[in-house]
This record gives sequence, structure tokens and C-alpha cells, in this order.
Amino acid sequence: MTAPLRSAAPDQTNPTSAVPLLELIDVARYFDVSSPWLNRVLERKPRQILKAVDGVNLAIYSGETLGLVGESGCGKSTVARLIVGLYRPTRGEIRYAGRRVDFADAELSLRRTLQMIFQDPYASLNPRWRVTDIIAEPLIAHRQAQGLAKDSADIKARVAALLEQVGLAAADGTKFPHQFSGGQRQRISIARALAPRPAFLVCDEPTSALDVSVQAQVLNLMHRLQRELGLTYLFISHNLAVVHHVADRVGVMYLGRIVELAPTRRLFSFPEHPYTRMLIAAVPDLSLTGKPRTSVAGEVPNPLDPPSGCPFHPRCPYANERCRIETPLLQAPPGAATDQVVVACHAVQEGRLASTQVIA
Repeated sequence: MTAPLRSAAPDQTNPTSAVPLLELIDVARYFDVSSPWLNRVLERKPRQILKAVDGVNLAIYSGETLGLVGESGCGKSTVARLIVGLYRPTRGEIRYAGRRVDFADAELSLRRTLQMIFQDPYASLNPRWRVTDIIAEPLIAHRQAQGLAKDSADIKARVAALLEQVGLAAADGTKFPHQFSGGQRQRISIARALAPRPAFLVCDEPTSALDVSVQAQVLNLMHRLQRELGLTYLFISHNLAVVHHVADRVGVMYLGRIVELAPTRRLFSFPEHPYTRMLIAAVPDLSLTGKPRTSVAGEVPNPLDPPSGCPFHPRCPYANERCRIETPLLQAPPGAATDQVVVACHAVQEGRLASTQVIA
């Protein structure tokens, strides 16, 4: 992939000294995927509970980009939907600017500040609506908010300004989504997310559905908007190369839990968790041509029947009996120079897995 013009983001010296803009405290989301009651009775089957997110603790600070990575099915998108209120947590709490978020109330002011860019722009845009109506919808929904459009003329002017801000023409507002390319549709999605003037954007794999040649353009657009508008991003992606370029800190998820969290340069240079090492080792690198590489072995366990102890132990070459019984806590590794680095691994905490530089 062509890298965006932005270089790797500088690591923050001490983000823990500030109050988090968004904080997740022991957040979990379970889904009941059981068969209908009569089927369970006749077939004598128990209830089946899917633990999509199981006790996530996360803090995101104003103005930063936190990357969230992991294999499909690890719970990244569920975390995104929990933050913006599409799902309600089964356990735990979400705090925004020091205040607990409860999307059950009728207040829309908080919803306005939290917006989301979805993965597939073709599926997230109403094909029957013109672009002007799509972008104007959040303006109409939040009409009472100060600083937003007051009447139809203001809405029209605001939509035209948003289209130009994301690199499209004001005249494009009369078209339908199917008349645009994938990259242009994602720009429309970004314009819609920016319409109510949010402070926090959840970006759920915003470039994965785009051609490689278009991804860098969208990433550069998002970086420019963040710099101009002072936005905070939660950036979810499978592509570690993209995350390496756009994120200030990176969290690694596995089977509904955060297994490692560290500043970007620290995580990519000295990954601690065996799963993080396997993911980084799988990133294509021309300098390693011809050298043996360790692929990500095995598959993610069935979340309906997760393994006991450390969820990664069936795939981990360093697992021992303790890993099979006891769930590791997310804590700073021994000898860490900063408390920004936390990892959930018995092998790291016991010194059985020494820190090794993976990428220079």
C-alpha cells in the first residue's frame, strides 16, 4: 500500500496526566444467540451466550488517534458500536469528558459529539437519498444545537461547505450514492459524520473497502481534518501498516479483550504479547524476503466456547499450565520505563518471554 503523507505520529509523553476524553471501564457486551425456547426444551440444549466484548478497559485522550487492531471476530466493531450507543453494554460503563454516558435518555447533545464512519460506504448510505439529504440528516436531527444550521438555507450552505471540505464539489449534492466511486462515497460518509461538528470520531475500518490507490488519499484527508478541527479518533483496522502511520497509540484485541496497549513506536519496535508479535511478523516486508517468518498459527477460538485461562493459550508457543487456568491481567510488564505500556500475558510477567526488537 502507498503510505499516506503523514509520518508515524509522535508518541505522547504522558497522556495519563490528562483526563481522558473517552473512557471504557470494564465494558462487556454479551449476545444471547440461543435457539428458540421450544427447540432448547426438545433438544435439551442450554442457552448460548456470545461474549463479543468481555471486560475492556480503555482511555482515549483529546486530540489523539488510538488504533485498535486484531483478527476478525475479536470484538473491535462491537466496541465501536458500544461507544456511539448502537449497543448498550451488558456490564461496565462508558464515560465521556468525565461524565457517564447513558444513551437511553432523550438528550441528543452527547450523541452529536460522538459520530461514526462505517466500513462499507455503499451499505451505510441510503441509495434512495440524494447526497444533500444524507449529509443534512444529522443537521436536522440536531437542529436545536447551537452553532449548527438554523434554517433550510443554512443547511444547504453547510452541506455545500462540507462537500468541499472533503474534496468534493457542492454540485455533487444533487447526485445519488451509486453515481460515485468507493473513495468518493467514503468522503460523503466523512462529511455526514462531520455535519453535527463532533469532537470524537469512531472510524470502523474506513479504508478497508477501498482500492489501494485510494486508501492513502482518504487517510490524508482524515489527518488534515483532525489537524484543522481538533478531532479525536478511534481508528479500527486490520491493516497494521495503516495503523502504524496514523495512530498515536495502539490497542491489540483478542477474543473480546485488550491484550496489549502501547504507544505506536513502542509497540511496533518492541511488541510484548506473543499475539502482537505474530501479527507484526505477518506484515509484508521486502527487507525480510527469503527469511523464515512465523505466521499467525491456528484460528480464533469459538467465542461461544472460549478456552479457560488466557484466551490465547491454545495458539501460544509459550503457554504453560498457569496460562491454561488463570486469566492474565492487563498490567505494565517488568522493567517497563513507562506506564503507557500494558500487556496481559503470564509469560511476559514471569520473564519467560523477554522483550525483543522486531522492527528497527
